[in-house]
Amino acid sequence: MYLKDLRLTGYRNYDKAEVEFSKNINVFLGENAQGKTNMMESIYVLAMARSHRTANDKELIGWEQEFAKVTGQIEKNQSSFPLEIVLSKKGKKAKLNRLEQKKLSGYIGHLNVILFAPEDLSLVKGAPSVRRKFLDMEMGQMSPIYLHHLVEYQKILKQRNQYLKQVRFKDKLDQTYLEVLNEQLAAEGAEVLSERFKFTKRLEEWAQPIHRDISQEKEELRIEYASSLSVKPETDKKQLMQDLLEQFKKNQQREIDQGTTVSGPHRDDLRFYINEKNVQTFGSQGQQRTTALSVKLAEIELMFEITGEYPVLLLDDVLSELDDDRQTHLLKSIQDKVQTFLTTTSLDGVKKELLNDPRIFKVSNGKIVRESE
Repeated sequence: MYLKDLRLTGYRNYDKAEVEFSKNINVFLGENAQGKTNMMESIYVLAMARSHRTANDKELIGWEQEFAKVTGQIEKNQSSFPLEIVLSKKGKKAKLNRLEQKKLSGYIGHLNVILFAPEDLSLVKGAPSVRRKFLDMEMGQMSPIYLHHLVEYQKILKQRNQYLKQVRFKDKLDQTYLEVLNEQLAAEGAEVLSERFKFTKRLEEWAQPIHRDISQEKEELRIEYASSLSVKPETDKKQLMQDLLEQFKKNQQREIDQGTTVSGPHRDDLRFYINEKNVQTFGSQGQQRTTALSVKLAEIELMFEITGEYPVLLLDDVLSELDDDRQTHLLKSIQDKVQTFLTTTSLDGVKKELLNDPRIFKVSNGKIVRESE
């Protein structure tokens, strides 16, 4: 899978831009605040129908522009088709092969991307919400079924929380209605939990040998899905649903008092261990970086295993954050295998011998120009 070209209209600081890409490595070179990260973000938006930098789509629309449009031609083993995202004050439209998609779940997954930026270190040392978002974004690309159950879970969770707030402030409790919501939430929650357990196990299987290699056989990585329930990864969906129902029943008064649902997949976490020590708490900065890198490289292989296509890799100013050994491992791992986009202010700190025939673009003040070969 690769992105053949990209066209931007009214996107952030790009009035208009058209770019054709290499199947291998594409480098966006330029000073800070010129539009390198905006270009990278636009590829992410094309794939995921949302930004990784802001939850407000209106911020993506350029100054004094009515709308922003991102269009790209996707090439896969068996097919070639355009994707298009149009953002306006009225909302968002996503087109697959020129046909507007009523649901984003029918759009996401046709261009798979993996983003690695300096802030991805927060995957290890950040809040649990960062790791839940990581799970949902990556799994949602690979599995439309997971995305469907997640969307349903979030929709019912919102309804349930609204009802708990109503009961807390004024309404008399309708036990039957709450139990209906409990049943619906537990059913969708069991599906989400089951898929997350499976994904975590497969991610660990890919990440372990990568981490072992980067650490020169000195460290063993373990990844654990930390559920708010006392359940094991092998627990079946029927039991997961029953356990969720029991939690809702047990926590009912507390949840009414707080006006929110206190347990379930929306409260879970991922934990990383090196030689059985929690990396978030006890790991050095180097170990945290190695863990984050191992997980990102594992994602590439896992995505290929699940979808049959390698994803597009976005490296946003990340090489400058890695020492020589980690940079070498990253670039060797993706060479001639994954279409890669990377941003940098200078190629001086990048091991040029590991960049196989890169296509270099100069970015300046919202203009992008390909360097002559």
